[in-house]
Amino acid sequence: MDMLEIIRKKKHARVLTKEEIEYMVAGFSRGEIPDYQMSAFCMAVYFNGMTDGETAALTSAMARSGDMLDLSRFGCASVDKHSTGGVGDKTSLIVGPIVAACGGVFAKMSGRGLGHTGGTVDKLESIAGYRTSLSPEEFFAQAEKCGIALIGQTGNMTPADKKLYALRDVTETVDSIPLIVSSIMSKKLAAGAHNIVLDVKCGSGAFMKDGESAHALASKMVDIGKACGRNMAAIITDMDTPLGFAVGNALEVEEALALLRGEDIPDLREICLALASELIAMCRGTSAEEARAMAENALCSGAALAKAREWISAQGGDIDAPLPKAKAAREIRAEKSGYISHMNAEAVGRAACLLGAGRKTKDDEIDFAAGIVLLKKTGDFVREGEALAVLHTSSEEKLCAGEREFLSALEISSEKANKKKLIIDILR
Repeated sequence: MDMLEIIRKKKHARVLTKEEIEYMVAGFSRGEIPDYQMSAFCMAVYFNGMTDGETAALTSAMARSGDMLDLSRFGCASVDKHSTGGVGDKTSLIVGPIVAACGGVFAKMSGRGLGHTGGTVDKLESIAGYRTSLSPEEFFAQAEKCGIALIGQTGNMTPADKKLYALRDVTETVDSIPLIVSSIMSKKLAAGAHNIVLDVKCGSGAFMKDGESAHALASKMVDIGKACGRNMAAIITDMDTPLGFAVGNALEVEEALALLRGEDIPDLREICLALASELIAMCRGTSAEEARAMAENALCSGAALAKAREWISAQGGDIDAPLPKAKAAREIRAEKSGYISHMNAEAVGRAACLLGAGRKTKDDEIDFAAGIVLLKKTGDFVREGEALAVLHTSSEEKLCAGEREFLSALEISSEKANKKKLIIDILR
């Protein structure tokens, strides 16, 4: 086979065979196909797209380019959840214990944050003693005993995706739906779960800014996952406003534990119950209504909290130990009276990054205590001088930069904004 011919075919919008795609991915992974040819292929895909068959073949080939986690010992009980990224998105810390308390096996590898979106591994590392690295033997033993094990990405999983994403990032081909789908789903296939639920975010704080794009991405990922033999569902959720009230690693862990302990955080609770219900219905073979009742009971009875305590303890942490606290804090006050008509979630995420809660590059250090606690959100009425949020960080200089960015995220007007749907759609 010839890479030049593969590029030529895709340049002219012709359909590639499974064998051609497998040849290309294998050659690129081994370094035999140069970056410049793969970049040309990505640009051809950007303009001409891929069929579902091509996307499934690309996804499968990238999943098999490295190590694959074998969760077959857990049968239909193995579950995974993926979020396309947002601000204040601490759902894995809540959904995992709920599902595990209901008989699912939530054996999951998670990533770190980059840019305005947070990462689950960073949140967990704010818990003193928590081990985000386990040996394969420890990982499987804990999943079998607790029903939940959550670690950072390890080994040589999806090396083709890592190389390809690095090229897409510098060739303006990130926002191609076939390439996004194959990137996300190759990692999910390699992670080994039988049942996968996708939380596809939509809005100012999400990669997909509008409902049409989010629906197209969710639909493609569900279809490709099913074509690769997995049970799939996707929930399209609003990310025009941060989820919950806490943004930042230790602050989000604190909020997740507060919800598990019974505190009422309506939007966070609703999203977590929706995600958990889908996973429970899949792995237990129940109706949506039965699964929802099981999820609510696990949360309200304290079973999910007990499972969280067991899980975190098994990985060396203590949910009752103090979390990191910021050296400096500042209340941000409203400059005028009115309704918060919009809160740009991405700008809130950027403000948290400026405070030290996120990274600009993958090598940046995280300040686990840094972040923002929102006191008001979209739709709330505020009076001039009233506190809107509290910023947390390590220095006064960072507080000033964070305050400017946070205030830029807000629009205050005399008109109350229409309330947006939290759960926009569910695809199964």
